[in-house]
Amino acid sequence: MQYSEMSKEELLTLQAELNQQYAEAKAKGLNLDMSRGKPSATQLNVSLGLLDAINASSDLKAENGTDCRNYGVLDGIPEAKKLMADMMGTTPEHIIVYGNASLNIMYDQVSRAYTHGILGNTPWGRLDKVKFLCPVPGYDRHFAITEHFGIEMINIPMSESGPDMDMVEQYVNNDETVKGIWCVPKYSNPQGFTYSDETVKRFANLKPAAKDFRIFWDNAYVIHHLYDDKQDEILDIISECEKAGNPDMVFEFASTSKVSFPGSGIAALASSEANLADIKKSLTIQTIGYDKLNQLRHVRYFKDINGLKEHMRKHAEQMRPKFEAVLEVLNTELGGLGIGSWYAPRGGYFISFDAMEGCAKEIVAKCKEAGVKLTNAGATFPYGKDPKDSNIRIAPSFPTPEEMAQAADLFVLCVKLVSVEKLLAK
Repeated sequence: MQYSEMSKEELLTLQAELNQQYAEAKAKGLNLDMSRGKPSATQLNVSLGLLDAINASSDLKAENGTDCRNYGVLDGIPEAKKLMADMMGTTPEHIIVYGNASLNIMYDQVSRAYTHGILGNTPWGRLDKVKFLCPVPGYDRHFAITEHFGIEMINIPMSESGPDMDMVEQYVNNDETVKGIWCVPKYSNPQGFTYSDETVKRFANLKPAAKDFRIFWDNAYVIHHLYDDKQDEILDIISECEKAGNPDMVFEFASTSKVSFPGSGIAALASSEANLADIKKSLTIQTIGYDKLNQLRHVRYFKDINGLKEHMRKHAEQMRPKFEAVLEVLNTELGGLGIGSWYAPRGGYFISFDAMEGCAKEIVAKCKEAGVKLTNAGATFPYGKDPKDSNIRIAPSFPTPEEMAQAADLFVLCVKLVSVEKLLAK
């Protein structure tokens, strides 16, 4: 029976039972963290061989003869550009290989546009108004960047095929103050959706009112599948923009942060020849070159795209039981009650849960009180404000499968208790 169909007396009886269960749960003294998509120690151990990929007796030269110990090579050694291009589904001439984090590249791109402009256009910092479109729920660190620069953020609803493209086209094609959109196109954060072919093509065929409008295409989970036999695929936005006559419209980002070591991976940007030339003007001032030894280490260890894919199967073997543990508890305990909805992703790092309207903050607070830390309610929306107070991001990666089952049990208990309280308050 759905909770909304229960009488007041039935809800009061259920509330008493749930309060008793919650008191028992708090007495267990749990201390579990599901707040961020952080790989577990056992996942990090999968990549330990990377540390031995080069050593003092290794040939430390790139395939073009570059001594990777020395200065130089602004955009990455050739074999690292090829590895990252193959991972991202594009070609090496579109690639710059940076340091360890794609988030840093995204910040740089917004900062550069703000202070110096894009391809000769007016710097955003000199304009009266700058707006960014934000598919929601979305990635809190994206929103933090644009908020940091005082950029107005506009919510765009998400569906299983991607952002509401009617809204995107309306804003982008008619408002020259709209300068960008954040996208996590494959296994999106937090819902796990993958943009459909139609959505990607509509992005590529936008007709922006602003010449310096850019799609910030954060392909963070491009090879992060959970299943061998159920993998989402996505069109290459770089080639689609080229075919549509909009080669300069996209900045694509990716990294090996959750492939090798989060603190010591390699990150890359893919874009057009004109955009790359524009970026390199300031990169020559920012740096003499990124860590080529780390680039060489990654190439020697993974070898090629097939090596990357095989490596990600090892990650999936550890991630899959954790996702399935959470989803099994959600389906068993909350299915048919009408107090929440969720989606079973085929990849990525998160499960997105939508509670009854007005319940998310209280659910997160009750979980924390009983020893399970979740991402703050509202974090998946610009300014930390979920207009429905409904969405909760679950990050299953860090705890063990057994801990995840415990955390999920507590989570559904808190969902039930807060939902009953909400219904009684009505």
